[in-house]
Amino acid sequence: QVQLVESGGGLVQAGGSLRLSCAASGRIFSINYMGWYRQTPGKQRELVAAITSGSSANYADSVKGRFTISRDNAKNTVYLQMNSVKYEDTAVYYCYAVMNGFQYWGQGTQVTVSS
Repeated sequence: QVQLVESGGGLVQAGGSLRLSCAASGRIFSINYMGWYRQTPGKQRELVAAITSGSSANYADSVKGRFTISRDNAKNTVYLQMNSVKYEDTAVYYCYAVMNGFQYWGQGTQVTVSS
């Protein structure tokens, strides 16, 4: 069973830092695209950052300069380093990946930023 498991969420003060991790497991032959999305109640899930297998990354304008996405292909893991977090970064963060030609989502991890 191919799956994504996130970790690293929690409570952080505004201006602080947090690192999210997402590890893919199972019979994986290829991971073409990995990314992080977030969602708050009543809103659509939105892209935060994404990275290709060649490590080309793109970011939502709201997190540029503050968040950094990276991946460790040997570990099938993607990371999201969140610096200078703001109250509006509070959300459930979901890991997303295209593996073996199929789309997968993680279960989500809550990030809460206190002001």
